[in-house]
Amino acid sequence: MGKPIAVLPPVAASLAADAVVFLDENGIVTFVNAAAEHLWGLSAAAMVGRNARAVFPAALRFDPNRIWTVEDMVGADRQVVIAHPDGSNAFALIRVEQVRHAGKPGYAAVVQALPGPAGAAEHISILSLVAEKTDRGVVVTDARRRIVYTNRAFQEMLGYAEGEAEGRALEDLLASGKGSADLAARIDSGIQRRVPFPEDVPLRGASGNEVWVSAIVTPVLNQVTGALEHVVAVLADITHTRLMEDLQRQVLAALAADAPARDILELLCRKVEELAPGVLCSILGVTADDRLTVLASPSLPAAFSSAVEGLPIGPKCGSCGTSAFRGEAVMVEDIATSPLWEEFQDLVLPPGIKGCWSIPARLRSGKVAATFAFYFPGPPFAAPWLESVVSVCSDLCALILERSEARDRIATLATIDTLTGLPNRRRLIESLSDLIAAAGERDEPLAVLMLDVDHFKDVNDTLGHSIGDELLVEMARRLKAQLRTGDTVGRTGGDEFVVLVHDCAAEEAARIARRLIDYMGAPIPAQKLHLTMSASVGIALYPQHGTSAETLLKHADTAMHEAKRKDRGRFQFFTEDLNKRVEDRLVLSVALREAVQNHAMRLVYQPQVTLSNGTLSGGTLAGGTLAGGALHGVEALARWSDPVHGEVPAPRFIALAEEYGFIESIDQWAVDEACRQMALWRAEGVAVPHVSVNLSPLSFRSGEIVGIICDALERHHLAPCDLLVEITERVTMDQNPNSFATARAIDALGVRIAMDDFGTGYSSLSALSRLPIAELKIDRSFMLSIEQDRNALALATAVILIGQSLGMAVVAEGVETAAQADLLRALGCHAVQGYVFARPLEATNVAGWLAANASPAKP
Repeated sequence: MGKPIAVLPPVAASLAADAVVFLDENGIVTFVNAAAEHLWGLSAAAMVGRNARAVFPAALRFDPNRIWTVEDMVGADRQVVIAHPDGSNAFALIRVEQVRHAGKPGYAAVVQALPGPAGAAEHISILSLVAEKTDRGVVVTDARRRIVYTNRAFQEMLGYAEGEAEGRALEDLLASGKGSADLAARIDSGIQRRVPFPEDVPLRGASGNEVWVSAIVTPVLNQVTGALEHVVAVLADITHTRLMEDLQRQVLAALAADAPARDILELLCRKVEELAPGVLCSILGVTADDRLTVLASPSLPAAFSSAVEGLPIGPKCGSCGTSAFRGEAVMVEDIATSPLWEEFQDLVLPPGIKGCWSIPARLRSGKVAATFAFYFPGPPFAAPWLESVVSVCSDLCALILERSEARDRIATLATIDTLTGLPNRRRLIESLSDLIAAAGERDEPLAVLMLDVDHFKDVNDTLGHSIGDELLVEMARRLKAQLRTGDTVGRTGGDEFVVLVHDCAAEEAARIARRLIDYMGAPIPAQKLHLTMSASVGIALYPQHGTSAETLLKHADTAMHEAKRKDRGRFQFFTEDLNKRVEDRLVLSVALREAVQNHAMRLVYQPQVTLSNGTLSGGTLAGGTLAGGALHGVEALARWSDPVHGEVPAPRFIALAEEYGFIESIDQWAVDEACRQMALWRAEGVAVPHVSVNLSPLSFRSGEIVGIICDALERHHLAPCDLLVEITERVTMDQNPNSFATARAIDALGVRIAMDDFGTGYSSLSALSRLPIAELKIDRSFMLSIEQDRNALALATAVILIGQSLGMAVVAEGVETAAQADLLRALGCHAVQGYVFARPLEATNVAGWLAANASPAKP
């Protein structure tokens, strides 16, 4: 027995309108209400205590040859005939459920009286009326699936005459095609399960047309035997819904395939015209200046589209122009008499077209981007479903245009520099390709100017990127202001701009370059500052320097870098010799990068000797002196010998490393290698006071070199005084705030700093006072003429006096003769280095050189 359910108490049951009978678990009647007494025609006393088989009609039995129990009655509703004691009958519907009554399990039967034969006939009449008047199709089959009844709506839906479909098999109504066999099997399976089920089904109409219906299929069973007697299907026509779904699916598939917007809009118009025969469609876009533009009108005359193109929208601009102007749907039932069409009566429309219904398509921003119009031969509401078509189509139209606008915006972003609004490199290449093609056809010259703002990185590093952006925007404005009609200016990235000048030969290109340099050099106000910038310009000419966009841009860039290398703020034409030098430099840079990565470089060491008598710092060497002086220290000099390129001069590969961005790697290697060698000399007893290492100004910008120095000293167990760092005057001119901070951090470690090549650059005496410089080095260029040139002698004297007054040691480089050394000694120079004492030595030769040059000490 299943789990009993709760039921009304006898008092409540006695008041129920339907007959209620309670039975115990053995099927004995324990309670009947007044309605039950009336229905059976028996008193409660006559019914209570009797067995269910004596009370309930025999029609409830499933098998006449089997003794049934009350449990067999549970669950299903059953229509029965109850015999009264007086011989009359009552019709009823009985349902039995398990319950708990008086705390014990049992059963409750709810019996609902049904109308007699006369009432049943009336009931059937009402049901027939409902079936005939409903707009839903109804079809009934027998157990063999043969149609026995169809209602009026079914006949109209499929085009059958009354009674024409009867006798046909239900499966014969299914439309043939892909999947029809699976559909038939699915319907049959649903009927076999004996429960109602829904199914969308394509049916074949009387004329062979396909009609899609949404069906609720209900198997009808015999109440006694449970056998299938009928199948009832209630149908709703969803043909237009399916067609709209197909339309949406095709449009969305075209969107997903990234088809052009105009192609998708044409597809949308054609599909709608298939849905509504006789209706013609058009989609008119609204331009930024509020004019109409034809996006799609596949079935309207070309003359009509031409006349509409470019019309301004307004309050009396036909259906579409007015709809776009008002931002609402506009329906004109008679074009010939409508005041909205007064000025457009001469537009060519297809014969029979009388009215127009135009609906605005809005983007998510609310902007009316287009109008979707239906041109029809009769009233626009001839088909009620047309409103849903209008709603769907306007939404699809807006989606297509939204996506098209997004694509255009992405395309714009892909070709425009967002900061300046100028064309970017991609767009410039396209424009330059077009200009080259035009120049080739007209046999005209063409100039490509590549401009780079000098020292722009210093602006970003010192004043911030916002100032840098202001500067670039102003540069872009100035360049655009100088252009001729038909010329183009773009930004290729960073601080580089490109100007494309059509019909321009070399002489004119030079004049334009000079004018641009002068114009861009005018002071630029930025946050209460007036910045004066210069620009370097490279020029490549078509066809002399190339016949493709990529080649001309590359050669202009090469020329620009050459201009910066020679002297900033100037222009430079591209030449083949220049290109060869650039290519060689690139090849050499690749080899240099590999040498740095593979530790294929080495250090050599040049002694520095004091010009006054004295013992070596840190001890004596063989108890004597060195050529009348002591060893001041050694300078570590980087050397690179390449298997292909041979011995490459240091100035060349150092400049390459700075240009290609790996000079910091060389500096870090040099610090570590010099410290390693210094530690080795210490272990071997070689008395070298200190080793000096040259560092690039670029290493001072990041500040990482401080940690590198500290780590190298610790790992090799050296004191800070064992290392001296040499910098050039470029550090003092560097506007990067980190450069001075890095220098002070190195000094804080106890590592001394020397300024190399002093007097050859743009020295700032105020910078000397702010930087912790311990040593000045006089550049070798002064030594070439110090004995003959009074100016050179005066400058060397001034440098020595500056060093002495600031408490700095002064070391002269490039000393090659004893006369030069004597002169420097007389001027008070502390130490010298040069060929007069020694060329740069391999590390293994330093100890031997010291031993060979030691002399006995004087008494």
